[in-house]
Amino acid sequence: MVTFTLNGKQVSFDGDQEMPLLWYIRDEAELTGTKFGCGVAACGACTVHADGVPIRSCSTPVAAVEGQAIKTIEGLSTASEKAVQSAWRELEVAQCGYCQSGQIMSAAALLAENPAPTDSDINAAMDGNLCRCATYHRIRAAIHEAAKRQTG
Repeated sequence: MVTFTLNGKQVSFDGDQEMPLLWYIRDEAELTGTKFGCGVAACGACTVHADGVPIRSCSTPVAAVEGQAIKTIEGLSTASEKAVQSAWRELEVAQCGYCQSGQIMSAAALLAENPAPTDSDINAAMDGNLCRCATYHRIRAAIHEAAKRQTG
């Protein structure tokens, strides 16, 4: 039995503990905002937070999150996290949108740690989050806008 917190709610799973966390999130918890992209932790579409740190849920076994707080895109709720989502919408970052959940999760983790990131900070934090539509310039602009909003 694996027990952890998912978006503020304690959950237990008595299935295959080696199953990727992504499948638990999507199939068991029925939270479909977190996407399957590559299955090898290379694209970032499946990014969630584990105790505030971005992880790739496609390659993280459920057993590895025992006792941790997991947050998905559906669980974003702080003012800073909402600022990221708002900036994303207002700057029309998404094109196809498939990668955007992972992009937003990585950006929210960055701003939680560094409320005034430079372009270099953003590049480092977002490295490994791939966007086939190449909206990287809009992603960076949205992160800067969210940073401005959260610092007033």
